[in-house]
Amino acid sequence: MSQLKNIYEKEVVPKLMETFKYKNIMQVPALKKIILNMGLGEAIQNIKVLDSAAEELKTIAGQKPVITRAKKSIAAFKLREGMPIGCMVTLRRQRMYDFYYKLVNIALARVRDFRGVSGKAFDGRGNYSLGIKEHIIFPEIDYDRIDKIKGLNISIVTTARTDEEGRQLLGLMGMPFKN
Repeated sequence: MSQLKNIYEKEVVPKLMETFKYKNIMQVPALKKIILNMGLGEAIQNIKVLDSAAEELKTIAGQKPVITRAKKSIAAFKLREGMPIGCMVTLRRQRMYDFYYKLVNIALARVRDFRGVSGKAFDGRGNYSLGIKEHIIFPEIDYDRIDKIKGLNISIVTTARTDEEGRQLLGLMGMPFKN
């Protein structure tokens, strides 16, 4: 069992039950899944970019990514329906907790001029989305072997019903929100 899961069960659950006055432990919000997504517009011209992005996402997540394809054709972007334009990974259970721990304690600390993540990026149902401009903040990425710095979207899905519950959950689990 991971260190973060222990912290969740021993410290976060009792604090959330006290704060929100839950009657049952099953009402306490928890992490459900974390989705990592890399959208690559330049994959339309150069398909090799997609291969390197998938390999780097695999290194970051520890799980093989799925290639995402265009849902619609857009003539202005020379995009046809079904063309590969990105890759994504859905992390659950142990890998999810391991990734969250690595994101909060290692990767975000390596961001230049970091002052905390926005507390406004919740969707209304307690889920949090975060955009990272440089995927090289993760320690697994070998800086010398990458061809181009890519962005990365991270969606953290929780069982919280409101944004406030989600903010409390992530805050207690170490997410560095701005004041």
